[in-house]
Amino acid sequence: MRIQGMKTDAKQTEHLRKLLESFSTAMLVTRRSSDSLHARPMAVAGVDGSLNLWFVSGEDTVKIQEISHDTRASVICQKGDSTFLSLSGKASLVRDRSRIDELWKESFRVWFPDGKDDPNLILIEFRPERAEYWDPSGFSRIAYLWEAARAYVTGTTPEIDEDTHAVVNLR
Repeated sequence: MRIQGMKTDAKQTEHLRKLLESFSTAMLVTRRSSDSLHARPMAVAGVDGSLNLWFVSGEDTVKIQEISHDTRASVICQKGDSTFLSLSGKASLVRDRSRIDELWKESFRVWFPDGKDDPNLILIEFRPERAEYWDPSGFSRIAYLWEAARAYVTGTTPEIDEDTHAVVNLR
């Protein structure tokens, strides 16, 4: 497979923003002290103007210990069987009450019975450094299906355009 669009441009960054904002859940991947990876699903609390993802967590959880030990992390998102997003970057712990107020959703009360004032509530800020997406939606899906059929018939591999696949360097 030949991949075009390996440079970062404003169009790809904006497409990445729209994709990030479309996911309500993501897999947050952290490192254990043994250096093995540990993934778990997390509700996305928000995406800020710098494309940082925000999650809420209990301060007494394993993921907080793992982030305290090693800030390197990844986030993986999937929608259906065609839209995928992989991010790598750094995670940090944030105890800013005003940010918690800003990101609070009533659905979080399931984990935090005392609401946004729960003393165990802490935020995880994930700052992506590199993102890669695969999104053959809309017209791109039709173009991708056509390209896949052409490749199948001719015995070649498909050429994927930047609207379908891109690597975005953010930092």
